[in-house]
Amino acid sequence: MPPRKRQYWLVKSEPSTFSFDDLLASPGRTTCWDGVRNYQARNLMRDGMRIGDRVLFYHSSTEPAAVVGVCEVVREAYPDPTQFDRRSEYFDPKSRADEPTWVMVDLRAVERLPVPLTLAELRSAPALAGMELLRRGSRLSVQPVTAEQFAAVRGLAGLR
Repeated sequence: MPPRKRQYWLVKSEPSTFSFDDLLASPGRTTCWDGVRNYQARNLMRDGMRIGDRVLFYHSSTEPAAVVGVCEVVREAYPDPTQFDRRSEYFDPKSRADEPTWVMVDLRAVERLPVPLTLAELRSAPALAGMELLRRGSRLSVQPVTAEQFAAVRGLAGLR
C-alpha cells in the first residue's frame, strides 16, 4: 500500500481564547485542539487529520483576522475529555464514555508566518479563489485546504 499523501488544513481560534503565541509557549509547542462542537469539523478531525499533516493557524474574530502560523498534527483524533466535564463550557450531557461524541487532535507549532496574512490579502490572491475560508457563510473551525492553497499561503507569506 503506497504511503498516504500529506493533507492540509486550517484551524480557527480567537486569539483572546488561544493564540498562536499561546501555542508557541505551550510545552513542546504542542496543544490539544479541544472544544470543537460542530459535527462537520469533528468528522474532518476524526476521519481526515493524520500525523504529519500541516495546518494553517488562523486568528478569527479579531482585527485583522489573519493566518498567523503553521502547525502539524502530532496526535490523531481521540476523545475530548471536556465533553464529560460538567464544569466545562464544552460539556455535552449526551456524550458517553463508552461512545464519545467529540474528538480532538494534538497540534504542534512549526513556524510563525513572517507577517500575518489578513483575510483581505487572502481574498485578493487568485490562487486562493476556491479556499473554504473565503466562501460566503463559511464558519467551520476546522477546514480542508488543498496542497496548492497551502503552498500559495506560504508563498504570500514569503516562506519557501
